Amino acid sequence: MQHQEFEPPEELRDIIKCFWHNTREAEELQANFEVQPDGYAEIIFHFSSDLSMVHNGGLQLLPSPFMMGLLNQPVIFHTENRLEVIGIRCYPWTVFDLLGLPSGKDGVRIFEHPIARLQPTLHKWIKAGRVDEALAEVTRYFLDARLDVASNSMLFKAGVAMRAANGTMPVSQVAAAAHATVRTLERNFKQSSGYTVKDVSALIRFEQVRNHLWHYPDANLARLAHELGYTDQPHLSREFKRYSGTTPAAFARNARKRIQDLGDNFVAFIQA
Repeated sequence: MQHQEFEPPEELRDIIKCFWHNTREAEELQANFEVQPDGYAEIIFHFSSDLSMVHNGGLQLLPSPFMMGLLNQPVIFHTENRLEVIGIRCYPWTVFDLLGLPSGKDGVRIFEHPIARLQPTLHKWIKAGRVDEALAEVTRYFLDARLDVASNSMLFKAGVAMRAANGTMPVSQVAAAAHATVRTLERNFKQSSGYTVKDVSALIRFEQVRNHLWHYPDANLARLAHELGYTDQPHLSREFKRYSGTTPAAFARNARKRIQDLGDNFVAFIQA
């Protein structure tokens, strides 16, 4: 498995965290793989004929592109072929405005949008091994799309504060950092992302725990709970299980097994 992340140009950094490219060989891992929640929304271009989502006991074939919004629980994907992905990791309070779509709480969203016209060009460059050219196409598209998106410094400032505090900042303090009232911030935030500030903060905080346990599976959970502002270790464990479907200890045990295969990089979309 190969994974690379690429910083967007300065003009896009208030709406896009990064671009990324990932390759998963068919023989590397099991056909089913689980994606855990985090505090981002992803636009996913994939280059596999059978990438599917496990849904209602069956498989739902996924087009390219599709969107992974904020997840409240893990999602299981399936492919038996080589899978290559280009992802655009967006802040959840910007992705819907960027695409001109109504906000919502869809975990995985299939949508019709002009961005799908990029697929043939991206496939051509990926097939030729020119990931750089594929990413250049994606960058050009979003630079053009950015011109049609009204800048919302309030949401940007709120997002910066939430990220800097790893999701631990109270809503009142987030509003103060954004120079807005709580009511105004919450209204704009929910309109843009479909979620409240508290919802997204909780996912950002879960993401920190998840990533820390992936890198340091022997971490002290009580200390981690204190550092990330949970009431105590049981509070951390309840929240972790709420989003991941498993306990922190079980996740850490799995991380010890998987890190030898996947390396040190926790890849949110391509997981075993």
